[in-house]
Amino acid sequence: MPADANAAGDIFGGWLMSQMDLAAGTAAALRARGRCVTVAIDKVILHQPVLIGDEVSLYTDIIRTGRTSMSIHVQTWRRARHSHETVKVTEGVFTFVAIDDERRPRPLPPETPR
Repeated sequence: MPADANAAGDIFGGWLMSQMDLAAGTAAALRARGRCVTVAIDKVILHQPVLIGDEVSLYTDIIRTGRTSMSIHVQTWRRARHSHETVKVTEGVFTFVAIDDERRPRPLPPETPR
């Protein structure tokens, strides 16, 4: 939307990063079966701009799990409003820690078979 863009009509990188964090947070919460917090964002690359009116799709892949943490690779793809072509515009790695009700790290549960 126009409120998320700079004067040149490009969507702010910070808006894209917030969408990436939301997508990674959803994947983290599913894997942890509960609340998680972002503890690091690494290797974010802004390959291409996103323009007002573009459709944005995000894809996640858990690439590492530890005792309480996990790293999630996120890719963002754009599709111009009147096109079928998609282009990767951003990617990065987000690290999350599973937390308990007192907001302390808790172990990840065993992975559920798909």
